[in-house]
Amino acid sequence: MSVEPVHHHDTTEGESGRAAGQIDTPEAQAKFDKAYAELLQEVRVAQTGVQFLLGFLMTLAFSPRFPEISTAQAYQYVFTLVMAFAAATLLTAPAPFHRVVFRHGLKHRLLSLSHGFALGGLVLLMLSMSSALLLTVAVVLGPNQSALIAAVIFSGMAWLWFGLPMWQRLRHGRLSKRR
Repeated sequence: MSVEPVHHHDTTEGESGRAAGQIDTPEAQAKFDKAYAELLQEVRVAQTGVQFLLGFLMTLAFSPRFPEISTAQAYQYVFTLVMAFAAATLLTAPAPFHRVVFRHGLKHRLLSLSHGFALGGLVLLMLSMSSALLLTVAVVLGPNQSALIAAVIFSGMAWLWFGLPMWQRLRHGRLSKRR
């Protein structure tokens, strides 16, 4: 994700007596608006993936071959379904959070928490996608092949979604710097 959370300490006050982190200048407002719009656009992309996955998972239980899966596969299916629902919950959390805190002076918290919701949702989406792949390939090819394929896909997703961006931050000396 390209959006950095805005970290502020709610209990400290600046020299002017206002709480640190208030968005009270046009520049701060523009910066917040841009960061929040970027975050929401990124979340929309992830939501499409999780909605597709949930649709697939919800219909899977009603397919003719579903009763043929093993008990272990049934538990894996439930795990996958729960992870996908948890991902959907976290990825949609910024919208209701915004509605509840709207016009209550909590924009800085909105962006910071929404950033965490998005990252958590992406981790759960990655887990649920990998688990769904593991289950599907196990039914088609068997457990050994499915474990190898799912491990490769999971590793690729983890690298592209989290490893590569963190490596770029480290490489360019921006792991702890905020812009």
